[in-house]
Amino acid sequence: MHPTQGARNLNVFWIRGVMKLFKMCMASLLLVSMAYAMPLNSSARSCVPGDLLQLISVDYRALKDSPTAMALKQQLMPDNIKQFEAALKAIGLDPDKDVDTLAFASFHAGKQGVKTVGVAAGPFNMKAVLKKMKLQKFVPKKYGTADIYPMDGGFVMSFLDDSTLLFGDSTSIRVALDTREGQVLGLDTNGNMADMMSSVDSAPVWSILDQAGTQNMMRSAMGDASKVADYDTVKKRLLGSRYTLSFSSGVNFDLAVLTSDSTTAATVSSLLKGYMLYKKMSATPAEKIAVENTTVESDSSNVQVHFKASDQQFQSLMHSELFAAVTH
Repeated sequence: MHPTQGARNLNVFWIRGVMKLFKMCMASLLLVSMAYAMPLNSSARSCVPGDLLQLISVDYRALKDSPTAMALKQQLMPDNIKQFEAALKAIGLDPDKDVDTLAFASFHAGKQGVKTVGVAAGPFNMKAVLKKMKLQKFVPKKYGTADIYPMDGGFVMSFLDDSTLLFGDSTSIRVALDTREGQVLGLDTNGNMADMMSSVDSAPVWSILDQAGTQNMMRSAMGDASKVADYDTVKKRLLGSRYTLSFSSGVNFDLAVLTSDSTTAATVSSLLKGYMLYKKMSATPAEKIAVENTTVESDSSNVQVHFKASDQQFQSLMHSELFAAVTH
Protein backbone atom coordinates (compact mmCIF):
# COMPACT_ATOMS: atom_id res chain seq x y z
CA MET A 1 0.00 0.00 0.00
CA HIS A 2 3.00 2.30 -0.15
CA PRO A 3 2.72 4.74 -3.07
CA THR A 4 5.99 3.71 -4.67
CA GLN A 5 5.25 1.70 -7.81
CA GLY A 6 6.21 2.37 -11.39
CA ALA A 7 8.31 5.54 -11.45
CA ARG A 8 10.41 5.55 -14.60
CA ASN A 9 13.09 8.00 -13.58
CA LEU A 10 14.01 10.68 -11.09
CA ASN A 11 12.38 13.47 -13.08
CA VAL A 12 9.11 11.62 -12.90
CA PHE A 13 9.58 11.13 -9.16
CA TRP A 14 9.88 14.82 -8.34
CA ILE A 15 6.49 15.47 -9.87
CA ARG A 16 5.13 12.25 -8.42
CA GLY A 17 6.47 13.24 -5.01
CA VAL A 18 4.14 16.22 -4.99
CA MET A 19 1.32 14.03 -6.23
CA LYS A 20 1.83 11.43 -3.56
CA LEU A 21 0.46 13.88 -1.05
CA PHE A 22 -2.76 13.73 -3.03
CA LYS A 23 -2.96 9.99 -3.40
CA MET A 24 -3.33 7.95 -0.26
CA CYS A 25 -1.78 4.57 0.55
CA MET A 26 -5.15 2.85 0.75
CA ALA A 27 -5.94 3.11 -2.92
CA SER A 28 -4.45 6.55 -3.13
CA LEU A 29 -6.62 9.01 -1.37
CA LEU A 30 -6.26 12.73 -1.47
CA LEU A 31 -6.01 15.70 -2.75
CA VAL A 32 -3.84 24.11 1.69
CA SER A 33 -1.86 29.34 3.88
CA MET A 34 0.07 28.65 6.89
CA ALA A 35 -2.39 30.72 8.87
CA TYR A 36 -4.83 27.83 8.59
CA ALA A 37 -2.42 24.99 9.25
CA MET A 38 -2.95 22.96 12.40
CA PRO A 39 -1.67 19.74 13.98
CA LEU A 40 -3.80 16.62 14.07
CA ASN A 41 -6.41 17.19 16.77
CA SER A 42 -6.39 15.04 19.91
CA SER A 43 -9.49 13.05 18.96
CA ALA A 44 -8.01 12.13 15.59
CA ARG A 45 -4.58 11.35 17.02
CA SER A 46 -6.04 9.01 19.64
CA CYS A 47 -7.40 6.75 16.86
CA VAL A 48 -4.16 6.27 14.93
CA PRO A 49 -2.66 2.79 15.54
CA GLY A 50 1.01 2.52 16.39
CA ASP A 51 1.76 0.08 13.56
CA LEU A 52 1.54 2.99 11.15
CA LEU A 53 2.68 2.91 7.51
CA GLN A 54 1.73 6.41 6.41
CA LEU A 55 -0.19 9.38 7.72
CA ILE A 56 -1.38 12.26 5.56
CA SER A 57 -3.08 15.45 6.74
CA VAL A 58 -4.61 18.13 4.50
CA ASP A 59 -6.02 21.53 5.37
CA TYR A 60 -9.12 21.64 3.17
CA ARG A 61 -9.80 25.33 3.77
CA ALA A 62 -6.57 26.55 2.23
CA LEU A 63 -7.47 24.96 -1.10
CA LYS A 64 -9.81 27.87 -1.70
CA ASP A 65 -6.94 30.35 -1.33
CA SER A 66 -4.88 28.95 -4.20
CA PRO A 67 -6.06 28.66 -7.83
CA THR A 68 -3.19 26.21 -8.42
CA ALA A 69 -4.30 24.03 -5.52
CA MET A 70 -7.89 24.04 -6.77
CA ALA A 71 -6.79 23.14 -10.30
CA LEU A 72 -4.62 20.36 -8.89
CA LYS A 73 -7.47 19.03 -6.79
CA GLN A 74 -9.81 18.91 -9.77
CA GLN A 75 -7.25 17.16 -11.93
CA LEU A 76 -6.09 14.61 -9.38
CA MET A 77 -9.03 13.86 -7.11
CA PRO A 78 -9.53 10.08 -7.24
CA ASP A 79 -12.89 8.37 -7.26
CA ASN A 80 -12.81 7.36 -3.59
CA ILE A 81 -12.46 10.98 -2.46
CA LYS A 82 -15.33 11.94 -4.77
CA GLN A 83 -17.38 9.15 -3.21
CA PHE A 84 -16.54 10.35 0.29
CA GLU A 85 -17.54 13.93 -0.52
CA ALA A 86 -20.78 12.64 -2.06
CA ALA A 87 -21.41 10.57 1.08
CA LEU A 88 -20.92 13.68 3.25
CA LYS A 89 -23.38 15.65 1.15
CA ALA A 90 -25.90 12.83 1.51
CA ILE A 91 -25.91 13.30 5.30
CA GLY A 92 -26.10 17.10 5.10
CA LEU A 93 -22.41 18.09 5.27
CA ASP A 94 -20.81 20.32 2.64
CA PRO A 95 -17.09 19.42 2.25
CA ASP A 96 -16.26 22.95 1.09
CA LYS A 97 -17.86 24.55 4.16
CA ASP A 98 -17.98 21.95 6.91
CA VAL A 99 -14.61 20.19 6.58
CA ASP A 100 -11.54 22.04 7.88
CA THR A 101 -9.00 19.21 7.82
CA LEU A 102 -8.87 15.72 6.41
CA ALA A 103 -6.39 13.05 7.51
CA PHE A 104 -5.76 9.47 6.41
CA ALA A 105 -3.79 6.81 8.26
CA SER A 106 -2.63 3.58 6.64
CA PHE A 107 -1.58 0.83 9.06
CA HIS A 108 -1.04 -2.88 9.60
CA ALA A 109 -4.09 -4.55 11.13
CA GLY A 110 -2.77 -8.04 11.89
CA LYS A 111 -4.38 -10.77 9.82
CA GLN A 112 -6.65 -8.15 8.25
CA GLY A 113 -3.66 -6.79 6.32
CA VAL A 114 -3.16 -3.13 5.55
CA LYS A 115 -6.08 -0.85 6.37
CA THR A 116 -6.79 2.85 6.04
CA VAL A 117 -8.98 5.08 8.15
CA GLY A 118 -9.91 8.71 7.55
CA VAL A 119 -10.71 11.52 9.97
CA ALA A 120 -12.56 14.69 8.97
CA ALA A 121 -12.65 17.65 11.36
CA GLY A 122 -14.72 20.80 11.10
CA PRO A 123 -17.65 22.82 12.44
CA PHE A 124 -20.20 20.02 12.08
CA ASN A 125 -23.76 20.30 13.29
CA MET A 126 -23.73 16.78 14.70
CA LYS A 127 -27.33 16.87 15.93
CA ALA A 128 -28.62 17.93 12.51
CA VAL A 129 -26.54 15.24 10.82
CA LEU A 130 -27.81 12.51 13.12
CA LYS A 131 -31.38 13.70 12.65
CA LYS A 132 -31.02 13.53 8.86
CA MET A 133 -29.49 10.05 9.08
CA LYS A 134 -32.41 8.92 11.21
CA LEU A 135 -34.86 10.27 8.64
CA GLN A 136 -32.96 8.34 5.96
CA LYS A 137 -33.31 5.23 8.12
CA PHE A 138 -29.57 4.84 8.67
CA VAL A 139 -29.47 2.63 11.77
CA PRO A 140 -26.26 2.72 13.84
CA LYS A 141 -24.52 -0.34 15.24
CA LYS A 142 -23.11 -0.16 18.74
CA TYR A 143 -19.40 -0.87 19.12
CA GLY A 144 -18.23 -0.40 22.68
CA THR A 145 -19.29 3.14 23.56
CA ALA A 146 -19.37 4.27 19.93
CA ASP A 147 -22.18 4.35 17.38
CA ILE A 148 -21.17 3.30 13.86
CA TYR A 149 -23.37 4.55 11.03
CA PRO A 150 -23.49 3.37 7.40
CA MET A 151 -22.75 5.91 4.68
CA ASP A 152 -23.08 5.93 0.92
CA GLY A 153 -20.15 4.64 -1.11
CA GLY A 154 -19.43 1.70 1.18
CA PHE A 155 -18.13 3.85 4.05
CA VAL A 156 -19.11 3.64 7.69
CA MET A 157 -18.63 6.50 10.14
CA SER A 158 -18.57 7.36 13.82
CA PHE A 159 -18.43 10.74 15.57
CA LEU A 160 -15.43 10.96 17.89
CA ASP A 161 -16.76 14.26 19.25
CA ASP A 162 -18.97 17.10 18.03
CA SER A 163 -16.43 18.22 15.42
CA THR A 164 -14.50 15.05 14.45
CA LEU A 165 -15.78 12.31 12.17
CA LEU A 166 -14.06 8.94 11.76
CA PHE A 167 -14.73 7.03 8.52
CA GLY A 168 -13.52 4.04 6.55
CA ASP A 169 -14.55 0.43 6.09
CA SER A 170 -15.98 -1.56 8.96
CA THR A 171 -12.71 -3.24 9.98
CA SER A 172 -10.67 -0.02 9.84
CA ILE A 173 -13.18 1.84 11.99
CA ARG A 174 -13.16 -0.87 14.65
CA VAL A 175 -9.35 -0.96 14.84
CA ALA A 176 -9.28 2.84 15.15
CA LEU A 177 -11.90 2.80 17.91
CA ASP A 178 -10.03 0.00 19.72
CA THR A 179 -6.92 2.19 19.54
CA ARG A 180 -8.79 5.08 21.13
CA GLU A 181 -9.89 2.79 23.95
CA GLY A 182 -6.33 1.58 24.58
CA GLN A 183 -6.94 -1.95 23.31
CA VAL A 184 -4.49 -1.39 20.43
CA LEU A 185 -1.16 0.43 20.79
CA GLY A 186 -1.43 3.99 19.52
CA LEU A 187 0.72 6.42 17.55
CA ASP A 188 2.58 7.69 20.62
CA THR A 189 4.10 4.23 21.13
CA ASN A 190 5.81 4.53 17.73
CA GLY A 191 8.58 6.97 18.59
CA ASN A 192 10.02 7.30 15.09
CA MET A 193 6.69 8.17 13.42
CA ALA A 194 5.58 10.42 16.30
CA ASP A 195 8.87 12.34 16.15
CA MET A 196 8.59 12.80 12.39
CA MET A 197 5.04 14.08 12.76
CA SER A 198 6.08 16.74 15.26
CA SER A 199 8.48 18.14 12.65
CA VAL A 200 5.86 18.66 9.94
CA ASP A 201 2.38 18.91 11.48
CA SER A 202 2.22 22.71 11.29
CA ALA A 203 2.27 22.60 7.47
CA PRO A 204 -0.90 22.89 5.36
CA VAL A 205 -0.31 19.46 3.83
CA TRP A 206 2.02 16.95 5.42
CA SER A 207 2.78 13.26 5.40
CA ILE A 208 5.01 10.79 7.21
CA LEU A 209 6.12 7.45 5.76
CA ASP A 210 7.61 4.45 7.54
CA GLN A 211 10.93 2.73 6.87
CA ALA A 212 9.76 0.12 4.35
CA GLY A 213 7.74 2.68 2.43
CA THR A 214 10.68 5.07 2.34
CA GLN A 215 13.01 2.37 1.03
CA ASN A 216 10.54 1.50 -1.74
CA MET A 217 9.98 5.16 -2.57
CA MET A 218 13.69 5.87 -2.93
CA ARG A 219 14.28 2.75 -5.02
CA SER A 220 11.49 3.86 -7.33
CA ALA A 221 12.78 7.44 -7.38
CA MET A 222 16.29 6.46 -8.40
CA GLY A 223 15.34 4.06 -11.17
CA ASP A 224 18.39 2.24 -12.53
CA ALA A 225 20.64 4.14 -10.12
CA SER A 226 19.14 2.13 -7.25
CA LYS A 227 20.81 -0.97 -8.68
CA VAL A 228 24.32 0.27 -7.96
CA ALA A 229 26.21 -1.23 -5.05
CA ASP A 230 26.25 2.00 -3.04
CA TYR A 231 22.46 2.15 -2.90
CA ASP A 232 22.09 -1.49 -1.93
CA THR A 233 24.46 -0.80 0.96
CA VAL A 234 22.61 2.25 2.27
CA LYS A 235 19.03 1.08 1.65
CA LYS A 236 18.68 -0.55 5.06
CA ARG A 237 19.89 2.64 6.71
CA LEU A 238 16.91 4.65 5.45
CA LEU A 239 14.68 5.03 8.52
CA GLY A 240 11.65 6.99 7.34
CA SER A 241 10.60 10.15 5.53
CA ARG A 242 8.37 13.17 5.92
CA TYR A 243 6.78 15.48 3.36
CA THR A 244 5.27 18.94 3.40
CA LEU A 245 3.44 20.79 0.65
CA SER A 246 2.27 24.39 0.56
CA PHE A 247 0.79 26.81 -1.95
CA SER A 248 1.38 30.07 -0.07
CA SER A 249 3.94 31.33 -2.61
CA GLY A 250 3.88 29.16 -5.68
CA VAL A 251 4.23 25.44 -5.03
CA ASN A 252 6.70 24.21 -2.40
CA PHE A 253 7.31 20.52 -1.82
CA ASP A 254 9.83 19.43 0.82
CA LEU A 255 10.94 15.88 1.49
CA ALA A 256 13.25 14.83 4.30
CA VAL A 257 14.60 11.29 4.22
CA LEU A 258 15.88 10.20 7.63
CA THR A 259 18.94 7.94 7.66
CA SER A 260 21.01 6.29 10.36
CA ASP A 261 24.09 8.52 9.99
CA SER A 262 25.66 11.44 8.14
CA THR A 263 27.70 9.17 5.85
CA THR A 264 24.56 7.45 4.60
CA ALA A 265 22.83 10.80 4.06
CA ALA A 266 25.80 12.14 2.08
CA THR A 267 25.92 8.98 -0.06
CA VAL A 268 22.20 9.10 -0.90
CA SER A 269 22.44 12.82 -1.65
CA SER A 270 25.37 12.24 -4.03
CA LEU A 271 23.53 9.42 -5.80
CA LEU A 272 20.46 11.60 -6.32
CA LYS A 273 22.47 14.58 -7.56
CA GLY A 274 24.40 12.44 -10.01
CA TYR A 275 21.25 10.85 -11.35
CA MET A 276 19.61 14.25 -11.79
CA LEU A 277 22.57 15.53 -13.84
CA TYR A 278 22.51 12.41 -15.97
CA LYS A 279 18.79 12.65 -16.68
CA LYS A 280 18.89 16.39 -17.35
CA MET A 281 21.03 15.79 -20.45
CA SER A 282 18.18 14.00 -22.24
CA ALA A 283 15.21 15.64 -20.49
CA THR A 284 12.19 17.14 -22.20
CA PRO A 285 11.40 20.81 -21.46
CA ALA A 286 8.88 19.80 -18.78
CA GLU A 287 11.36 17.41 -17.20
CA LYS A 288 14.05 20.10 -17.21
CA ILE A 289 11.75 22.42 -15.25
CA ALA A 290 11.22 19.66 -12.68
CA VAL A 291 14.95 18.99 -12.33
CA GLU A 292 16.08 22.62 -12.35
CA ASN A 293 13.55 23.50 -9.65
CA THR A 294 14.73 20.67 -7.39
CA THR A 295 17.61 20.81 -4.93
CA VAL A 296 19.13 17.92 -2.96
CA GLU A 297 21.33 18.33 0.10
CA SER A 298 22.45 16.28 3.07
CA ASP A 299 21.99 17.81 6.52
CA SER A 300 23.55 15.73 9.27
CA SER A 301 21.78 12.35 9.00
CA ASN A 302 18.94 13.64 6.78
CA VAL A 303 18.61 14.00 3.02
CA GLN A 304 16.68 17.16 2.13
CA VAL A 305 14.87 17.44 -1.20
CA HIS A 306 13.17 20.72 -2.10
CA PHE A 307 11.01 21.41 -5.14
CA LYS A 308 9.75 24.94 -5.79
CA ALA A 309 7.85 26.31 -8.75
CA SER A 310 5.84 29.41 -9.47
CA ASP A 311 2.12 28.98 -10.06
CA GLN A 312 2.70 29.57 -13.77
CA GLN A 313 5.50 26.99 -13.98
CA PHE A 314 3.54 24.40 -12.07
CA GLN A 315 0.36 24.88 -14.07
CA SER A 316 2.38 24.38 -17.25
CA LEU A 317 3.72 21.14 -15.75
CA MET A 318 0.16 20.07 -14.99
CA HIS A 319 -0.63 20.14 -18.71
CA SER A 320 2.49 18.25 -19.78
CA GLU A 321 2.79 14.63 -20.91
CA LEU A 322 5.09 14.01 -17.94
CA PHE A 323 2.44 15.09 -15.46
CA ALA A 324 -0.18 12.94 -17.19
CA ALA A 325 2.17 9.94 -17.06
CA VAL A 326 2.67 10.08 -13.30
CA THR A 327 -0.94 10.79 -12.35
CA HIS A 328 -2.68 8.05 -14.31
